[in-house]
Amino acid sequence: MTRYTRDLVVVGASAGGVEALREFAAGLPGDLAASVLVVLHLPAGGTSALPAILSRSGPLPARSARTGMPMEHGVIYVAPPNHHLIVLDGQVALSHGPTENGRRPAINALFRSAAVTAGPRVTGVLLSGVLDDGVAGLVSIASRGGRTIAQDPAEALYPGMPRHAMQSLAVDHVLPAGAVGAALDKLSREEVEVHDAPAPSRLMRLENEIATSDTSAQIGHDPEALGHMSGFTCPDCDGALIEMAPGNRYRCRIGHAWTAEALLDAQGLAWERALWMAVRTLDEKAALSRRMAEHARERGSTGVATRYDQLAEEAMEAAKLLREPLRAAGRHDPEA
Repeated sequence: MTRYTRDLVVVGASAGGVEALREFAAGLPGDLAASVLVVLHLPAGGTSALPAILSRSGPLPARSARTGMPMEHGVIYVAPPNHHLIVLDGQVALSHGPTENGRRPAINALFRSAAVTAGPRVTGVLLSGVLDDGVAGLVSIASRGGRTIAQDPAEALYPGMPRHAMQSLAVDHVLPAGAVGAALDKLSREEVEVHDAPAPSRLMRLENEIATSDTSAQIGHDPEALGHMSGFTCPDCDGALIEMAPGNRYRCRIGHAWTAEALLDAQGLAWERALWMAVRTLDEKAALSRRMAEHARERGSTGVATRYDQLAEEAMEAAKLLREPLRAAGRHDPEA
């Protein structure tokens, strides 16, 4: 009879995550009887130095993940930029599936795939970060009998992610990042009954299939099977967003996924960009009008110059009105 233990650890971090992951890696035991998969939100371009950083920080070697790698105990596998890190058929895999909360790699994609594949063998760890990235993935892990750990918000540089996790589910352990390793050492020795675990929900399986495919069209599912039309649009592609039960999460037809918190944040950024674009356009209109007024005066066309002066004043006044809400929110022109 096969003996199963909690031998798969999945870790997610965002803002403030490098420091949290250093402390996490330093606290891991050298003989950890589990594989560790890590997602840190990264920009799409370039390479990541995180495997080298984690290898230097603790006793376990860290590697940049590649598709087809077997999952060895006592090894840390790190998601490379612009790829989801997922668990597929007991192996490490990479996917260029749709972004989630504007991110690739996404924490939820890793956590969900681990929950679907390994059920109660999984322990999910959520570290420092903003908004609620990774929370839906932790819920998936808990729903299949896995264990959940959140970094103590009091010590996290950015407590948003662990705090949202604690508000959304009964997290099994809330610990400083450096103390997580000792808890994982104990959890990795626990035996679990894999066959008695609750089955993944239809929605969990469908979302996992979307994350492991390049586009949702490749998996042969109607996106509307996810839920009902929300009336909102996707910040990534401007497509219609579908609200997934039990609510507060959305996907578009392409497959981009958003939590309500992340969608609200993205809409705020879009509003800000639109206002700054309008301000710059009005500034340029005022500058061009003044230049045309000067040229008109040089030609002796006083009436024409006066009209251009009026246009410049109107543009400057309109730009001033648009700058007020941006200044009140403490926003600065990103192109200034």
